Amino acid sequence: MRGPQMHDPQAKQAMTARLARVEGQVRAIQRMIERDEECEGIAQQLSAARKALDRAFYEMVACMIRAGGNDRGAPHMPSAEQVAELLARYA
Repeated sequence: MRGPQMHDPQAKQAMTARLARVEGQVRAIQRMIERDEECEGIAQQLSAARKALDRAFYEMVACMIRAGGNDRGAPHMPSAEQVAELLARYA
């Protein structure tokens, strides 16, 4: 059985663009390491990349919440417990 999926073309495009930016950040970090740049600057860039990936994660969780439905396919709002479970499982 499959769970909620990202069907909105604009949301897919935005997520793909967000992940491409994260990928670019990670490649830049690799270049910084290869150039023997200072650790603090590398740490700052790692933090920025991690935060960008966290934002992508929270957007995906929001997608799961927005797409929530019951077994019969009828949409419903997930309970606070279900949202907490999602965050505990994946955060």
